[in-house]
Amino acid sequence: MDAALFDYVLPERLIAQTPAARRDASKLLVVDRAAGTVRHHIFEELPELLPAGTRMFRNNAAVLQARLTGERESGGKVECLLLRPGEVPTQWWCLLKPGKKAARGYFGVPGVFRAHVIGKEDCADGGGEYLVDFENLVPGENVLDIAQKIGSLPLPPYITRSRPAGVDFSALDKERYQTVYAEREHPVAAAAPTAGLHFTDALLEKLRSRGIPQYDLTLHIGLGTFQPIKSRRIEDHPMHREFYTIPAGTRAELEKIDPASPRLAVGTTSLRTMEDFARRSRAGDPLVTAPGDVAATAGLFVFPPQKIYGAEFLITNFHLPKSTLMCLVSAFLTPGELRGIEWLKEIYAEAIRKDYRFYSYGDAMLIL
Repeated sequence: MDAALFDYVLPERLIAQTPAARRDASKLLVVDRAAGTVRHHIFEELPELLPAGTRMFRNNAAVLQARLTGERESGGKVECLLLRPGEVPTQWWCLLKPGKKAARGYFGVPGVFRAHVIGKEDCADGGGEYLVDFENLVPGENVLDIAQKIGSLPLPPYITRSRPAGVDFSALDKERYQTVYAEREHPVAAAAPTAGLHFTDALLEKLRSRGIPQYDLTLHIGLGTFQPIKSRRIEDHPMHREFYTIPAGTRAELEKIDPASPRLAVGTTSLRTMEDFARRSRAGDPLVTAPGDVAATAGLFVFPPQKIYGAEFLITNFHLPKSTLMCLVSAFLTPGELRGIEWLKEIYAEAIRKDYRFYSYGDAMLIL
């Protein structure tokens, strides 16, 4: 299938550079698949838009302050982006900039850490991930402690806002580029599950009072979520892999299929987890059929005309052109059919006409 089918043109002014003044004040475009209609709402109206009995599944992954800045022994700057831990506590897989120079010798921050590269994995896009060993840590500290102390959030590359004199966005990002239900004591993600950024504690409580319970799962979101499809055919795209866990209680709810109690995935990261679990369950994979908590790695690439087994409803933001997330959402729109591709582009065109804000800090869409 040609990747150009998932392309569209977005005016640059609609790329959200900062979040809405209030989380639940974002716009919410509601797609009714059965009626074939589109309606415009505000996110705080969500409890009135969902049928009672809907079960909400959300990714509680917290974003790691993964961007570390250090110096090489020669004095040159190094940017180190933590991706995932290695097999030894002091070792992490990282992106380095400049990679080749940083891979030679040591780099670090005086009094905080000293690090050097001990391995490399080449990536399909021509880049590479480096296995970095962090030395001379303060006694009692680990790499995560360092990140939380001196690191910064790895904001998406399309957030390119100017910084007026006297304006510091770091405090805003630290608060708003996390969901209110994120497990902040255990940051594991390189990017935020952005559909969840619209929820407030008050909105979550209102949902519960209307008979809409919430269940947590955790997908360790990687930077592959921002990786565009560069191959001409989407089938040739090297899909990234992401580790996830599902607690036994959430798992029990996922296994219940009840038309009167539809499953709502909050975001494509939740849906990716739910769909991977559902497909493994249908296939009898012992990794997920054994009782108790589930721990697995999702590497599936969902695109039309695949069927969807993991959820009946979806909340999602508006995504990058020619992205795997557009493929996933178009498949969800019309499971088992191809017409979701053009329908999604029509929906996006309507959102552009109505000045919806796109991408991570942007507005949302509810698909029923």
